[in-house]
Amino acid sequence: MSELINVENGKAKLSLQIPAEDFVSALDSAYRRLGHKYRVPGFRAGKAPRRMIEQNYGMDVFWDNELDACVQKAYSDALSEHNLTPELQPGIEFTEVSEENGVKLTAEVVLRPDVKLGMYKGIEAPAAEYNVTDEEMDAELLRRRRAVASRENVERPVEEGDEVTFDFAGYLDGEQFEGGTAENYTLKIGSQTFIPGFEEQMVGMSIGEERDLSVTFPEDYNAEHLAGKPVVFKVKVHAISVEKIPELDDDFVKDTSEFDTVDEYKAAVRSELEAAAAERAKNERINTIVQKAVDNAEVDIHEDIIEEEVHAQIHRFESQLKQLGTTLDGYLEYAQLSMDDIHKDYEEAAKRNLKAQYVLFKIIDEEKLEPTDEDFITAIKRSDAARRENWDDEKIGAELEKNRFRYASQALNEALVRFLVENSVESK
Repeated sequence: MSELINVENGKAKLSLQIPAEDFVSALDSAYRRLGHKYRVPGFRAGKAPRRMIEQNYGMDVFWDNELDACVQKAYSDALSEHNLTPELQPGIEFTEVSEENGVKLTAEVVLRPDVKLGMYKGIEAPAAEYNVTDEEMDAELLRRRRAVASRENVERPVEEGDEVTFDFAGYLDGEQFEGGTAENYTLKIGSQTFIPGFEEQMVGMSIGEERDLSVTFPEDYNAEHLAGKPVVFKVKVHAISVEKIPELDDDFVKDTSEFDTVDEYKAAVRSELEAAAAERAKNERINTIVQKAVDNAEVDIHEDIIEEEVHAQIHRFESQLKQLGTTLDGYLEYAQLSMDDIHKDYEEAAKRNLKAQYVLFKIIDEEKLEPTDEDFITAIKRSDAARRENWDDEKIGAELEKNRFRYASQALNEALVRFLVENSVESK
């Protein structure tokens, strides 16, 4: 038995009732299973009547799975009766519990948001184009050469771009401050890793030389006791090295690739860059189409749903910090942020993500989309394992046969994206 009391602002309130006979049956069932566990003076183990156990241990002693199942059934039946779709666990409040009248309770439930779709077919999106320039080619070739570069120690004074190994100790008002000391630290001069002025003053130093560097911490430095303060770093240089980048010649090509000549190698690199550029252009157009479909829709999301998502995101962030050996409190102190700052950032992200989720699922439902085998294959190819291990067609086919269900969500997303793209219009 149930009554829908009201529905407003995305939340419904239900009045539910469990008949007395069902309630008593649930208690008796729990008693038969669990009664032997309770000791009551004057009765042998397992022989005390249910009411005597309840008098000694409390009236709710047998409120276990049986009664929970009764409540869940009453709640589930009420949702079906009133055609309600919950999004969060309900808030349950018992108003009467007795063997004579049964159980009366209310359930407040946050409902799945209604989605009013806007235009999602016929969306106009330009075809992005990325042409690989000579500058991009040069940068990629340099990156690959630097990836196998070696280092060579030099005996001359420090120059911009050198890597220097040195000791340093920081002093504030003549006293060493915490966290400002290191030995055999390696720094690339010109990387702007240290506070302004530090690296510039190391230029010209020689191996074995000691020097006092006077610098001022930025006003917005994360350690408040140092922010805006002038300090002195005492440094001593131990080693200076330079990067030895190999020449782009046939020997380099043979040593680092499957090719024999520079021309073959360059052609292959350009082909890779062009493929990556085409994929980037394709993904940008997809993102534009999906975002327009989301923006064109209207969704009123209850604040409880948003709050639940925010807490989940913060919990995930805490877990990531724990894996890195730190805590959320430590991060907040380092970043000079408050929990309110973190909550606000995650709240905005939660609103965007939830709206996209509800809109896209609504389109899937509206169009009755189902993923094809090709969608599953694409989903598998995009998986971390397939990318990392460079799975071939045979391995992908075996994975599809063995673990198809694992990729169901990703494959459905592929079907959705394909549908939106196929029904879009390429604008100029």
